[in-house]
Amino acid sequence: MYIGMSFELITAIVGAFYLKSYKNKSLKYFIIFIWYTFINEIFTGIYLKRHLKIEEADILYNLYYLVYFFFYFYLFRNSISSRKYKLTINIFLYIYLISLIFNGFFMNYFTEIQILPHVIASSCLIVAIVFYYIEVLKSERVLKIEKSLLFWISIGVLVYSIGLIPFRILRNYYTNLVDDMVPLLATFILTIFMNTCFIIGFTWSDKKQLY
Repeated sequence: MYIGMSFELITAIVGAFYLKSYKNKSLKYFIIFIWYTFINEIFTGIYLKRHLKIEEADILYNLYYLVYFFFYFYLFRNSISSRKYKLTINIFLYIYLISLIFNGFFMNYFTEIQILPHVIASSCLIVAIVFYYIEVLKSERVLKIEKSLLFWISIGVLVYSIGLIPFRILRNYYTNLVDDMVPLLATFILTIFMNTCFIIGFTWSDKKQLY
């Protein structure tokens, strides 16, 4: 857990170093979001849950996931030009919100972390990233795609989302079949991979690119 947070801190520091270099506001918001992620882990995961043993702190995790999906839907929606794709991503966002509200009748978000809404939103986010890839492949951006920060963000988020979905499902519906350490180890590995992609993007990307 602490190693994963160390990677998040390194990512946030590297991102802050390049903050002024990016012209695109969405990418600047991404760096701020990385800092929010790290601070939330320290305050909620370490201080409130581990140190003070406050079970109701899960509400802060659920609020974080709300911001997480809102931000990434916003980021990839703004990176594409197709009106059809933009509309679809808007619909994805509404689907997530509806599932979050509906699931709230069966879960206590103060003491339980959302499962079904998270799986639904992650699946929709994967599709949104695929939309981004389709547009990139049809444009000249593909010639210098490795210099795009958003490309590295998309790889990290895509692999993280695909890898985490099955463990979210297993941990919620098949608790007797899965050792608690397996999802934690998977989350740790995926977090390291995602943040490594972010760091590569910060250091390697062309800061003048819009996306």
